[in-house]
Amino acid sequence: MTYRAATSLLLAALTIAPASLFAQKDVSVWLTTPDKSALLQLQPTHPELTKTAATGPVIDVDEKQTYQTIDGFGFALTGGSAELMMKMSPEKRAALIHELFSTDGQSIGVSYLRVSIGSSDMNDHAFSYDDLPPGETDPKIEKFNFGPDATTVIPVLQEILKVDPSIKILASPWSAPPWMKTTDRAKAGVLLPEYFGSYATYFVKYIEGMKAHGIDIDTLTIQNEPLNEKNTPSMLMLAPEQADFIANDLGPAFAKAGIKTKIVLYDHNCDHPAYPLSILKDPAAAKYVDGSGFHLYGGKIEALTEVHNAFPNKNLYFTEQSITDLSDGMDVAKPEAWVVIGATRNWSKNVLLWNLAADPQYGPHTNDGGCTRCQGAITLDGDNVTRHLAYYTIAQASKFVRPGSVRIGSSVPDGLPNVAFKTHDGKRVLIVANTGSAPANFSVSSGKKTFSTSLNAGAVGTYIW
Repeated sequence: MTYRAATSLLLAALTIAPASLFAQKDVSVWLTTPDKSALLQLQPTHPELTKTAATGPVIDVDEKQTYQTIDGFGFALTGGSAELMMKMSPEKRAALIHELFSTDGQSIGVSYLRVSIGSSDMNDHAFSYDDLPPGETDPKIEKFNFGPDATTVIPVLQEILKVDPSIKILASPWSAPPWMKTTDRAKAGVLLPEYFGSYATYFVKYIEGMKAHGIDIDTLTIQNEPLNEKNTPSMLMLAPEQADFIANDLGPAFAKAGIKTKIVLYDHNCDHPAYPLSILKDPAAAKYVDGSGFHLYGGKIEALTEVHNAFPNKNLYFTEQSITDLSDGMDVAKPEAWVVIGATRNWSKNVLLWNLAADPQYGPHTNDGGCTRCQGAITLDGDNVTRHLAYYTIAQASKFVRPGSVRIGSSVPDGLPNVAFKTHDGKRVLIVANTGSAPANFSVSSGKKTFSTSLNAGAVGTYIW
């Protein structure tokens, strides 16, 4: 073979060889900065992995230390979000769904959603799936119907599933149907004991009804914010009541119906870990329970580790946090460190922010207890889309840390909170937030190799190698 022929064959082989054969020398960097000069942007220069000794502050990534498997990252698809999306033109809605739920190009790969069972406070009015005239009851739940969600949430989910058929969905009720409650209204009150069995049937009908529409509900929380009676809708449910309901009604009802949807406790702030702990100590209830869900409007994120340490065989979920910047800034490092890094470093299998979309007036929302300043990850004004702080906070993780990734060990130098993962295809992903007030130069050590890089104050970098 001539030299020229051999060279041609080599060049041809290089053009068709997998990129992964050459990616080991370089580190891809995706960046979001406070001044918006980079918004989930792949950087043109790539740090090189070398055997040079690490210098300066060092993040030591240790894949021999393994923690939880990740289920995904995403948002609450509230009824209001779905309503706004259904008002878009079909073409623009399809483009937005592709951007949110695909991973190609500039898409962000949202892989987990939260939906409400009936309305949340981010609907234009309160409703359940079994609303009745005053004085009527329906103990057998024979009048169950999806109401407004049949033309908003369900069709949007069906469109999303065409883009990502494996997306995980968590469902939460804000209230039982009012006729089941002491108040006979959407706001506040408690579930009447005589309707515990009816409420379990209501959940069964919901899971089966969504399944009939091609929508699998992966996970169910019993009650959104069970210690908060201020929203419309809302319902108080103390820990002994929730334990009783799971042990004697919901758990047996799911088992009888063959429902595999995972049951998650609590779904409220980190300031009361005693709530889920008390139920996990109850064998009759705990046998039906997959894990506990948390928000972070109160308490410290380390509460998740407290629950994990007490019950390491039960899972942790981060089910809600509103991240807004009403000045439309992009100080992304703080929420990234506080929520995404904080929750995953404390054993959470997912991270969900509140909520996906709102209109320019922060609606729709209910009266007398609806959130009036919930910005949404995006603002939808007809077909016009504006992306906000929460969008990029999730995107720095969701695009790269795909379901099935495993959190691995990483050290934390001062001012550089971070979290590391190993993906199912063997890549390492490191998310770093510079929460300091000055640019930071640092090194990353991984096995026998290192790379050096820098991150401006307030910026977040996702590093993949």
